[in-house]
Amino acid sequence: MGGVFAVIGTPAVAPKSRGKSPGWEPGKKRHRKNRCPIVKKTVTPPPKESSIAV
Repeated sequence: MGGVFAVIGTPAVAPKSRGKSPGWEPGKKRHRKNRCPIVKKTVTPPPKESSIAV
């Protein structure tokens, strides 16, 4: 029976590859990552304490 299957093949689908990914396809263009402008927050001074009149 094994010889018959060797000649005609099986209806099963070939197994998918596992492990490391194949990487970039040859000829595919690569683009740099879009960069956002830096946002610098200003330091706010602490609120003044209200003076209490005596």
